[in-house]
Amino acid sequence: MSFLDSLENSLKALESRDEAAGDNEQQVRRREEERRHALAAAPWAERLRSGPYTAALLSHAVRAGYALRMKVQPTWIDTTLRLEARERRLELRPTPEGVTVVFFENKQETRTVLLDLEGDPAALVENWLGGVKRDG
Repeated sequence: MSFLDSLENSLKALESRDEAAGDNEQQVRRREEERRHALAAAPWAERLRSGPYTAALLSHAVRAGYALRMKVQPTWIDTTLRLEARERRLELRPTPEGVTVVFFENKQETRTVLLDLEGDPAALVENWLGGVKRDG
């Protein structure tokens, strides 16, 4: 009986070790995929971080927020640029395909578009804050 108990415990230990190894393989694959995604998005992240489009976007957003009497709060989260103004939020996320713009209202995602970094940042700000009513 003792031998059978020992054998059963050994089999259980082997099974749990195999399951843990399978989990580790999945984690390794997931990390490798995230790394490939980050490397593919890196050129877009660099253009977003240091390009003239971002500086102009921030300038237009602050001016528009001032005109609407609302503070526009820019925040960098890793490679993502987040702009927040009251209940509205705009996130510019680098991806392998380009920079994706995600619009939020009341913490709910409303739409996603691909950004043209050669385009007009004032149009993006107007698209984001255009429907806001001025306090007063």
